Amino acid sequence: MPESRLLLGDCHEELRRLEDASVDLIVTSPPYADSRSTTYGGVSPDHYVEWFLPITAELLRVLKPTGTFILNIKEKVVDGERHTYVMELILAMRAQGWLWTEEFIWHKKNCYPGKWPNRFRDAWERLLQFNKQRKFHMYQEEVMVPMGDWAERRLRNLSQTDNVRDPSKVGSGFGKRVANWIGREKAYPTNVLHLATETKNRNHSAVFPDDLPIWFIKLFTRPGDWVLDPFMGSGTTPRVAVDMGRNAIGIEILPNYYALAQTAVDGALRQTAQLALLESGTPYEPTEPE
Repeated sequence: MPESRLLLGDCHEELRRLEDASVDLIVTSPPYADSRSTTYGGVSPDHYVEWFLPITAELLRVLKPTGTFILNIKEKVVDGERHTYVMELILAMRAQGWLWTEEFIWHKKNCYPGKWPNRFRDAWERLLQFNKQRKFHMYQEEVMVPMGDWAERRLRNLSQTDNVRDPSKVGSGFGKRVANWIGREKAYPTNVLHLATETKNRNHSAVFPDDLPIWFIKLFTRPGDWVLDPFMGSGTTPRVAVDMGRNAIGIEILPNYYALAQTAVDGALRQTAQLALLESGTPYEPTEPE
């Protein structure tokens, strides 16, 4: 059975209660610069790196050497141009000891149209991957996708080139052998995630869609591993983590969101326990509070 540990307080302080090298995956979305000011106060983009680095120092400490940190973050437009605080944060974290291994893009499929005088509405956000070392746990087969209709058309009549490794014409060193995909039903995905934004949960100002943490939990963890969200909000990440048989740690500074997260995670744990008992053939009997 999975375990959960939800902490009410400022993650600057609460992270210190966690043991060194105890977490397999961190998935989180902190307040963006000057965002959620009515709930979390907002942080100026000019001071964002200074505010966030003490948190990433603690995350570096609690993450296992084989673990991964996924950071959902987005630039802000200030005086008509993009602020550089995200790029500054990446450089500062690298100096802190992190490896910036990969960058995923979350394409918001249901983004509303819109425009400003000098730009269009964003339909994407960054998902930055950081690691402590170059070798880390990654289970790529868990997120493979169907080959698609292109495979039947493309693999029907292979050319001579398709049967050998065809190096890139630009001299990058990359190449492909199309014949490798004959008979395969699934392929590896790209680093662009096409996911709709959350529209059902109105109890929080910026809710993860369930599929976003689910995808990274599949990719970087196994059942029994520990997943941490230091800005858990209403508890999406810890809830789906325990649903998937992982152990979860969540930290939230606002009591009302913490209560929502506790209710959601407790419900997921009860459901997991019920399913486990049904699979074992034991009738599920909920306990009455004393």
